[in-house]
Amino acid sequence: MIYQLTYLSDTYKVKGYLCLPYGYDFPAAALQASLENYYQTGNLPVTEIAKSRLAEDGMLTDRKWPVLVYCRGGIGKVGAVKTAWLEDFSPHGHLIFAPCYRGNEGGEGRDEFGGADQEDVNSAIRFLRTLPFVDPARISVMGFSRGSINATQTAAGLQQIHKLVLWGGVSDLAVTYEERIDLRRMLKRVLGGTPSRKPEAYASRSPIRLVSRLACPVLVMHGSEDQQVDIGHSLRLYEKLKKEGLPCMFHRYEGYGHHLPAPIHKEAISRMFRWLEQNKKPAEG
Repeated sequence: MIYQLTYLSDTYKVKGYLCLPYGYDFPAAALQASLENYYQTGNLPVTEIAKSRLAEDGMLTDRKWPVLVYCRGGIGKVGAVKTAWLEDFSPHGHLIFAPCYRGNEGGEGRDEFGGADQEDVNSAIRFLRTLPFVDPARISVMGFSRGSINATQTAAGLQQIHKLVLWGGVSDLAVTYEERIDLRRMLKRVLGGTPSRKPEAYASRSPIRLVSRLACPVLVMHGSEDQQVDIGHSLRLYEKLKKEGLPCMFHRYEGYGHHLPAPIHKEAISRMFRWLEQNKKPAEG
């Protein structure tokens, strides 16, 4: 089952998607009551988006579930939360939460590409930890493309993040500015200038600059022929992770680009969830 939620981040009402493990249900009214009780305000609607075709025998509340927070890529309508991905994630025994970032899908505020919108991720995680069917010690974060910025900021800034996954992710936004001429206008507008004029804005949105603040295992995933985010971003990040002694793994998809073909995509998801379920291991080369 997939719901769209309205919740609070700073003073804004923002949107996000909650996907339950396949076959499980939870009343929308009870979910809305939990939101409004936590944020101490009314009018935080919950809308059912999709429902599982088959129902499990047990109740969602019979156990505490791990959570994967999926940080979307892009900005605005480009790279919006992929509900098809939520459906692909749902058979793997996790609750999935996907923040839309402020200013998107009817949410208030303005997406800052890893600026103040980072609170949208943090606020959602703080709320999720209060739900009685969530295991607060097993909340992991995955960032796709631009989402690697928000995901890494989350893992660097919040305690008790279980694991971090960076899929086709930007690791150095100043490098992206040089590589992606088509994104320069947007980056200058959102960040207030070029990397030379606003170095701190680019550095704070660069996962490779945040590695020293990480304390959880990291999985890096990338297609070797990615034309949107060059694989060099992930290779350099992976080397930095190993140098810092963090438990890490690299899933390289040889011959594939930013988006994987459906069968490869589903296998990549299965591998990712298998890694999430593994115990912490030393860095692997």
